[in-house]
Amino acid sequence: MSRRGKAATKIRRAVKPEIYILMLEDNEADAELIERTLRQRGLSARTKRVERRSEFIRELETHPPDVILSDYSLPSFDGLAALAIAREKCPDVPFIFVTGTMGEEVAIETLKKGAIDYVLKTRLPRLVPSIHRALREARERAERKRAERELRDSHDQLRALSAYLQRVREEERTRIAREVHDELGQALTGLKLDLSRLGSQGRRAEIGGRSTDFRPLTSDLRLPTPFKSLIARIDATIQTVRRIATELRPGILDDLGLVAAIEWQAIDFQSRTGVRCNVKAALEEPHLNPELNTAFFRIFQETLTNVIRHAEATRVEVQLKKEPGAVLLEVRDNGRGISEAELSNTRSIGLRGMRERAALFGGEVNIRGVHGKGTTVMVTIPVSRPVNYKKRDNENTYRGRPRGSATGFAADFGR
Repeated sequence: MSRRGKAATKIRRAVKPEIYILMLEDNEADAELIERTLRQRGLSARTKRVERRSEFIRELETHPPDVILSDYSLPSFDGLAALAIAREKCPDVPFIFVTGTMGEEVAIETLKKGAIDYVLKTRLPRLVPSIHRALREARERAERKRAERELRDSHDQLRALSAYLQRVREEERTRIAREVHDELGQALTGLKLDLSRLGSQGRRAEIGGRSTDFRPLTSDLRLPTPFKSLIARIDATIQTVRRIATELRPGILDDLGLVAAIEWQAIDFQSRTGVRCNVKAALEEPHLNPELNTAFFRIFQETLTNVIRHAEATRVEVQLKKEPGAVLLEVRDNGRGISEAELSNTRSIGLRGMRERAALFGGEVNIRGVHGKGTTVMVTIPVSRPVNYKKRDNENTYRGRPRGSATGFAADFGR
């Protein structure tokens, strides 16, 4: 077989056995000439000719074609109007102008408006290669759209799974924190009280039961050293239990809301690190639901972690406010400033986690750094409408705790 024959066979295999071509042509003789050219060039096609606008629209709606061949000059309406209708009704169907004459400017305009090609009736041998190319490009576009749709669906599924895992993890943290605080904390407190009672009884028995000195057991220098050491170890364990419960799920977030939780976290951060942390908050709590509170709080925690690990800062400024249609959290430090390489580092799990938390609610995290002047983290999450919600029992880590200020809550928790 010759090279030309092999090429023709390859082209025929690339096109499905029979295609449906809709011709918008007012001249019957020209339509027959086009059909004969298609047959002579080996294109297996079923054609239908229409002339009027109504016929053209009805055919597009009832029997979408594989290719549209249209004259440019028509008695009832022009080719550009036909192209606009085709782009609206069947945007993925290739549209080719087959016309007697067409100026260069008009040809360029048709291509800009969505036509695949134009073929002059005096050069009809170009028509079949043009149809082959149009069908091939249409298949490629359809395949690309299908792949993009599958990728988008997969991304949506992964995001939904991530949201579910985030919610499950927070609920599990809440449950564990409550059990650690309530069960283990109460057991340790009871043990300490029992030891205090036992020590008080021992002291009264030692002096004939006439003692009225009820100072804390650990302050009595006459107690045996092992006994005082045991009480001190219980106190340290109680503080550890409280710290673990708070790190798992701070009850202040569920009891007092986001503003109080961020203020409390800033106080705790400042006391632990010595880095000054100022908070300015102007936010009405009913605008946020519990999940959104959690997202903002966890992003804020991760931001402070990055400050202490990388920023080398001495001051952090925090602003939380409501903007039209969104809530904004801005954290700015005076450290060394994050670099572009650090921002684009694919191993920065913390930064990716922050962005993903915000993206679950349709928000975004923007981070910018200036060398030697610090880093600014801006978290913006849209809030379409105020959400009034009832606290769920499994999100209230410390049941029965009275409401108050963040400072008062922190003081109460530390006792």
